[in-house]
Amino acid sequence: MVKTGNEAIAWIHSRLPFGSRPGLERVNGLLELVGHPEDKVPTIHIAGTNGKGSTVSYLREMLQEAGITVGTYTSPYIEAFNERIAIDGKHISDEELVTLVNKYQPLVAQLDAKEEVKGITEFETLTAMALDYFLEKEVDVAIIEVGLGGLLDSTNVVKPLLCGITTIGMDHTEILGDTLEAIAYQKAGIIKPGIPVVTGNIPVNALQVIQQTAAEKRAPIYRYEKEYHVNYKHPADEWGEVFDFLNERGKLTNLKTALIGRHQPENAGMAIQLFECYCQIKGIPIEEKAIRNGLKETHWPARMERLSKEPLILLDGAHNTHAMRRLVETMKKEFKEYKVSILFSALSTKNVDEMLALLLEIPNAKIYVTTFDYPKALELDDKFENTADKRVTIVSLWQFGLGEILEKMTDEDLLLVTGSLYFVSDVRSLLLEMGGDGHAD
Repeated sequence: MVKTGNEAIAWIHSRLPFGSRPGLERVNGLLELVGHPEDKVPTIHIAGTNGKGSTVSYLREMLQEAGITVGTYTSPYIEAFNERIAIDGKHISDEELVTLVNKYQPLVAQLDAKEEVKGITEFETLTAMALDYFLEKEVDVAIIEVGLGGLLDSTNVVKPLLCGITTIGMDHTEILGDTLEAIAYQKAGIIKPGIPVVTGNIPVNALQVIQQTAAEKRAPIYRYEKEYHVNYKHPADEWGEVFDFLNERGKLTNLKTALIGRHQPENAGMAIQLFECYCQIKGIPIEEKAIRNGLKETHWPARMERLSKEPLILLDGAHNTHAMRRLVETMKKEFKEYKVSILFSALSTKNVDEMLALLLEIPNAKIYVTTFDYPKALELDDKFENTADKRVTIVSLWQFGLGEILEKMTDEDLLLVTGSLYFVSDVRSLLLEMGGDGHAD
């Protein structure tokens, strides 16, 4: 029996050594023991290389504005483990987590005793717990974010009303395959017979794979720049982006996101299409007010998040090449007047050389490459010192690097913290402790 939230989380983490193991037999074994909550919870299932988190956030806010109770199951977390399971944006409490863990401990032990299903992973266990929790709390709908891939991801046990695929890029190639088509095939694995699917800004060759899967399953498909359109207009006056949205129902003009980046209107547009599809399925009136307010209310920590205005500090968990390319585009277009200091770290499993090359495209940028306390975190070896570009500096302790940058900053300077979301989360915690602007309260 666990008694505290920390003990509950420690037990969930005790399943981490079983790693990430594609396949549904273990999670199905566990769900069977709790009466298959996945069959009873209405869900919206979201896959994609990047953009899942902000799309889920936009969609949740719009649904809430329409008076719908929304569960969300997301990963990774930024501030607290509990945020991975939430209802209407309110994280699961420590007490509720303790109750769930005490229920699931003996069930997992039961499975571990069987050869064919033993070794259930942390993510599989948490997926079952989340679905069970949403059923007990009687949410109107749960938005379930895929952990890895789609086809063999443990979330692919859900029976969704609707699904979405945000983007396709080269990530987790050791598991999902080393071509966009192979990765698209895995992501398209969430498409169910006859269930509508909404797609984001996806390269043509990857989209063809998704379209083929949708056709085979007779699933209606709503594609970016085909069935719905997003016209980017300009950055918002204070913070965010302005865009128009157009689909068969008509046009919404001058919509405003609270998140910054040229790709945010794409994520927001996909969320609008998902929202409208959900309302149509449920026979709910589609209110423009819910869309506009939902977009304005969306906040997503560590995704182009402005932690301080003076000096300007931005955080963005661009944890793979695809996300980094988007970040660099935004920096070049919207922050070209600043001198930029970049504190960067990543996991060693990512294409760090490519990510670094992209960051070097930002004019007036000085890059501080560092590491952090996490399994598979980047190792600081000679190759970074030997980078031909003198704008790259190695910092063995990120805390010192951060302090040094903050000390020298003026109003013309911008600090960008980027790379692994785990790293950005660590830096974020320290900056918040220091009062956001790098000064202790």
